[in-house]
Amino acid sequence: MLKRLMILCAVLAMVANVAIGQKKKNANPAMMPIEDQPGLPRVLLIGDSISIGYTLAVREQLKGAANVHRPTENCSSTNTGVAKLESWLGEKPWDVIHFNFGLHDLKYVKPGSNLIVPTDTPGSGFLVPLDQYESNLEKIVAKLKTTKAKLIWCSTTPVVAETTGRTTEDPPRYNQIAERVMRKHGIAIDDLFAFASPQLSEIQIPKNVHFTPAGSKVLAQQVAKSITEALRSK
Repeated sequence: MLKRLMILCAVLAMVANVAIGQKKKNANPAMMPIEDQPGLPRVLLIGDSISIGYTLAVREQLKGAANVHRPTENCSSTNTGVAKLESWLGEKPWDVIHFNFGLHDLKYVKPGSNLIVPTDTPGSGFLVPLDQYESNLEKIVAKLKTTKAKLIWCSTTPVVAETTGRTTEDPPRYNQIAERVMRKHGIAIDDLFAFASPQLSEIQIPKNVHFTPAGSKVLAQQVAKSITEALRSK
């Protein structure tokens, strides 16, 4: 009986190791932790799937100039930011933190749910209303300022027409609130909304908030530029 139990445990361990290995193989490389190259400044990217899309390209553009990290998850809305920011910051110091919240905040959901629904769904509304968005940003900025890092707010990218659960009018409204908070605290702004808007037909997926792989590389150029300027000013 003991021998059979030992064999069963060994088989289960082997299956678990294979599963873990397969999971790592299939993981988005942008979400994998990186090892710091000694002597280089540390940069943290905080944001949703838009930032996940440009993470690898930003790392490539800043190769040899900075260690570019990000949380190993989609940072979602400001509600998530308030709850998880401390764990994302960790214990090591940061030189620059480039951050954004917005596309999840402004999505339409049913009360008590985080799942996006069509904007005409009865009883639906923003996941994070504008007043709560502002309050959450104030809390996030207060925590970020304790890091002594150079902070860069990244404006929320556009929503194109016929995108489920979001409207084209809402990113500017949320960006206006965010800009007011950032100006109040003297935080630099990387206006990715203005950068992306003239070229949406070339870089964004139709009827979607996400960008093509090539489009994410275009966004990365602007993000890397804003981080480089921040590093120079430290």
